[in-house]
Amino acid sequence: MKTAITIFMALTVLASSCRFIEEKGWFGKSDTEDEELAVLQARQDSIRVADSIQAEKEKMMAAEKARVDSIRAAEQAQREWQERFKYHIIVGSFLTPEYADDFRDYYQSMGYDAKIIEGPQNRFNLVSAEVHDKLNEAVKRLVQYQDTVNFEAWIYIND
Repeated sequence: MKTAITIFMALTVLASSCRFIEEKGWFGKSDTEDEELAVLQARQDSIRVADSIQAEKEKMMAAEKARVDSIRAAEQAQREWQERFKYHIIVGSFLTPEYADDFRDYYQSMGYDAKIIEGPQNRFNLVSAEVHDKLNEAVKRLVQYQDTVNFEAWIYIND
């Protein structure tokens, strides 16, 4: 009987102290563990946000690099074209850019590949009807231009 009373007393003490045990967190999570878990999750969320921001920065940098590379390639291609095709048949020279635009449009409407070239050391806008890579071809076409299209046409050599 003594053991039964001792067991009963022990169960009574344990039952009355369950609230104390729960508060201390001996058998489950305590409030401090919940707070630590919340802090850990907040840290992980901030790391995820920082990683996604870094990934977007890297994407933007890659896009900007591709844009700059394409601009450089286009400029290089333009320089190579200008070095190769440097003999222009000039059909007009204008101080006013609007007049040069109109004259270029007129020659384009006639089927020529007219372009405007800014004069190297002056403020004139030169209207080029054709461009050639060899001087002898340009001279032959100039003679034809002067006979049929514009007798005042001349050759400009772009250095």
